[in-house]
Amino acid sequence: MTRFSRMWMIAGAVSTALAGAGCKDKGGGATPAPEAPAPGGGTKVKIVSSLPRTGSGNAQTTTIVNGIRLALDEASYKVGDMTIEYEDWDDASAKKGDWDPEVEAANADRAANDKDILLYLGTYNSGASKISMPVLNRAGLTTISPAATYPGLTKPGTGEPNEPAVYRPTGRITFYRVVPADDIQGKIGAQFVKQRGLKRVYVLYDGGLYGQGIANVFANTAEDIGLKVLSSGAEKIDPKAQEYRSIMTKIKALKPDLVYYGATTQTNAGQVAKDMVAVGLKAKLMVPDGCFENAFIEAAGPENVNDRVFVTFGGLPPSELKGKGAEFVKNYRAKFHSEPEGYAVYGYVAGKVALDALRKAGKKDRDAVREAMVGLGQTDGPLGAWKFDANGDTSLTNMSVNTVKDGKFAFVALMSNEAAAAK
Repeated sequence: MTRFSRMWMIAGAVSTALAGAGCKDKGGGATPAPEAPAPGGGTKVKIVSSLPRTGSGNAQTTTIVNGIRLALDEASYKVGDMTIEYEDWDDASAKKGDWDPEVEAANADRAANDKDILLYLGTYNSGASKISMPVLNRAGLTTISPAATYPGLTKPGTGEPNEPAVYRPTGRITFYRVVPADDIQGKIGAQFVKQRGLKRVYVLYDGGLYGQGIANVFANTAEDIGLKVLSSGAEKIDPKAQEYRSIMTKIKALKPDLVYYGATTQTNAGQVAKDMVAVGLKAKLMVPDGCFENAFIEAAGPENVNDRVFVTFGGLPPSELKGKGAEFVKNYRAKFHSEPEGYAVYGYVAGKVALDALRKAGKKDRDAVREAMVGLGQTDGPLGAWKFDANGDTSLTNMSVNTVKDGKFAFVALMSNEAAAAK
């Protein structure tokens, strides 16, 4: 296939996805999205994941993929008479160094049209889910995300007025996630700050869907519980800027106790940490789970984040998991000879849930798998007992707050959604 042809195929895929996501293509019309293909014959079933495998997020997503592989290994890649094949897809590009809308759109179209694919594990980034969800929903393809946390993807009344309906053009639920959403994380972050006796906060975000959503929740909750928000709500900064010293100098003059940055490692959270130190801004820094990866510490420099940064994360970090969670960590270390990052367990749980759905469906059929997902959960899994609610969200609501000590993440506290709701 010529390069020219590939470019047109990718352009078509993006138009399809964006039309389904409530955006318009250049012609202003909607491009029909793929419909569900006829079930494939035989007993081969494919599970694919779509995660950023290029760029600094690769270390985190490698542990997610390892978690998925561990779950499938334990089942010997078999469910009943179905033989499972797993494919690890990249939704990032070298030109962006992060997830790429064109690549994610192409992945979604590719999955929608492959009759052997029954489950799509992803995405890592909420913006990527926003693109692929309508395509996969039209195709009747069940999606399980180990990491996309923007509330508007699933919860009515938490995002834009047309969310989440715009991602469900068929009206059916096909997107599930095993990680708590940001409406919980933002509240818990603000509540933790209050508990620590910090009173004055400045709130920034990176301009992305994920960063804006969680920063807005943090800022709104901070005001509700009596913290002084020095910024005008959540303020956007350029995630591609070379440095932020002028911004940090302005913030320093306001004497905040904490700066909150709704961002990921890939949207320059490390540079923000560096420049806070560079201008002598002594406030603490809080960042969300998109920075709960070793790549963030490396980007910031350990000396700039030791004992001064707080990172919120859904559930407990690997070092604090008990029971089946600790067993997962032990098996992970034995198989991969490395430490799992924070989201590895969510990859593992997503893989286990995919297997449970296939087992419950009992046949190679997308509709049967979709129906099998309703009410699915775990009674004694690595994350404890939980189940999916009517929106496709996990019932888990606990979050942890972590810091950095001696260049490594260190657990600080486990926070509950109930505590976050307290005034």
